[in-house]
Amino acid sequence: MTRRPPARRRPSRRPSRRRRQQQDAQLVTIGVAAVAAITLTVMVVNWLLAHWWILLIAALIALLGGAGWWQQRSQRAQWQQAQARALRYRIAQMDALTHRQFEHAIRDLMHRDGCADAVQVGGQGDLGADVKATDPFGRRWVIQCKHRKNGDRGAAVGTPELQVLNGTGRPVHNGDVVVMVTNGRITQPGRTFAQQQRLHLVDRRVLAEWAAGSRPLWELLRAVPPPRQPTTQS
Repeated sequence: MTRRPPARRRPSRRPSRRRRQQQDAQLVTIGVAAVAAITLTVMVVNWLLAHWWILLIAALIALLGGAGWWQQRSQRAQWQQAQARALRYRIAQMDALTHRQFEHAIRDLMHRDGCADAVQVGGQGDLGADVKATDPFGRRWVIQCKHRKNGDRGAAVGTPELQVLNGTGRPVHNGDVVVMVTNGRITQPGRTFAQQQRLHLVDRRVLAEWAAGSRPLWELLRAVPPPRQPTTQS
């Protein structure tokens, strides 16, 4: 007869005594910690109820601190606005700038005029836009800057540069007012092309008046599109 091998005992699935002891110890620890936390919370609440005036003082200190912080912030904002409104450039100062500084100066002048979102975006891949801004009337401005180190003795801005601006100002950048700004000259063919394509030109003469004065740029240009939205200035 063939003898069957003895049956193997199945391992017990019940946790060992040591593991049960560890689990019980963890539960006890958690329970003690919970009781301690509840007891501490009750003690703190009772103490605060008995010393309610401390809460009142803390609230007053926080209120005064918040009011002081808000006042400082408001004063700083007012100072920055006053600085922006006082911004002035002489044309000789504009000539002395680098091209990038010139772009920043145009951005700052637009900000002075009330374009809170004025930003310099010129650089590699700018697609014909150096400064973008939205005026208080909701119009989107797209500005291309051409700085000439020698001012009006430098190379004149001509039709090719204006063609690039015309090709991207509205189709790519969604500009309502598309502007070429230069501290130099603009050729007559360029002026004719700009008029045909509804491009706005800020040459050396207009730039000098704008930068050194206090009138916003849209008051110095002709045939600017009407406001997009009603404002207190319209």
